[in-house]
Amino acid sequence: MCGTCGCGDDNHITYKKPGEEAYRGDHGHQHHDHGHSHEHSHDGHSHSHEIQLEIDVLAKNNLMAERNRGYFEALGIKSLNLVSSPGSGKTSLLEKTITDLKNDHQLYIIEGDQQTSNDADRINQAGAPVIQVNTGNGCHLDADMVNHATKALKPAENALLFIENVGNLVCPSLFDLGESKRVVIISVTEGEDKPIKYPTMFETAQLCIINKTDLLPYVDFDVEKAKAYASRVNHHLEFIEVSVKTGEGMDQWYQWLKNL
Repeated sequence: MCGTCGCGDDNHITYKKPGEEAYRGDHGHQHHDHGHSHEHSHDGHSHSHEIQLEIDVLAKNNLMAERNRGYFEALGIKSLNLVSSPGSGKTSLLEKTITDLKNDHQLYIIEGDQQTSNDADRINQAGAPVIQVNTGNGCHLDADMVNHATKALKPAENALLFIENVGNLVCPSLFDLGESKRVVIISVTEGEDKPIKYPTMFETAQLCIINKTDLLPYVDFDVEKAKAYASRVNHHLEFIEVSVKTGEGMDQWYQWLKNL
């Protein structure tokens, strides 16, 4: 079990390419060696042990993240960690991006979900190599999962690697995957106060995509207020407004990718 958020069981993590059987990776036992602690609080819980476990888990993750980053940099691979709450449009954004850029760029996708290969199937149909990582009870990808998935994908030199994280604005914010950039996506069907309700995710991102702008006439969402809230927690954050459905703003997104 992961000490930072209480999720995860390595025995339930599987990897699957479209058209192939799912398989389990060899993740070792970093989440299961809990040891013992004799320091307890009034409620009988070992808080010192929980804190130490969290430190250990993040330290191991960060070490693997640096290995991933070194691998990506050595091959000139630009890797993007796409994070959001469920339903923001991450997969649709990737489908549109693949359709528009696949003739000019080598694109590879790692899909993270607790269950099903639905998103990987959509990406495969769009025309990009993809591997689905099912995290079981886990609520985020970690650097070790990305390492396993990358080895299976074998991305080419100078490729673009998109990592679609599990839909969650809390736990994925704590885990460096070795990515070049972190992109947080929100949609206008969500509240514009998401950045101040979940500040860590926005603090650790370099780009915020505001999606589904075609719905603005029909929803109560203030784009400028959302930007102001996000800038309050991260004044370096960049913004791109897009509608994947209509294509509005996608050229700005592609230019951002080109400038990586």
